[in-house]
Amino acid sequence: MIPIIARVGSIFVRPKSGLSVAATPLTNPICSYRDLRVWQQSMELVESTYRVTKSFPDTERYGLVNQLRRAAVSVASNIAEGHARSTGDYVRHLLISSGSLAEIETQFIVSSRLGFLADSEAASLLEACNHLGRMLGGLRKSLRSRRSKPRAPSPYP
Repeated sequence: MIPIIARVGSIFVRPKSGLSVAATPLTNPICSYRDLRVWQQSMELVESTYRVTKSFPDTERYGLVNQLRRAAVSVASNIAEGHARSTGDYVRHLLISSGSLAEIETQFIVSSRLGFLADSEAASLLEACNHLGRMLGGLRKSLRSRRSKPRAPSPYP
């Protein structure tokens, strides 16, 4: 079985160094998309997807392999791109990430049904997708609630 993604209770974590996973709660503000736990987990999914698709048949190079890899990169890329935009655009990019994640799940199921992935590998990858999907949903919910809160009146007219 391939170790995919470690579970951590917090959506946001500041990495201690590089892309390592830290289990400490967030104490500093998010300065970059790289500080987001959800982005870090999406990068883990990209790496896992590339690893497992190496063993797919050559006939799938331009089929499932290409589709899976592009969709996995799309999840991480949309999290990053959305972070650099307005809150409304950020939520929209997170929805696109969720759509790409659903695409990945479907393609892992197809890969398993065709015998390209062992059942245990597929189960592990699907669990990682499920966990990442919950993280994306939590981030969307957090952004929406932040966006809908009334702002304090400005002291300046």
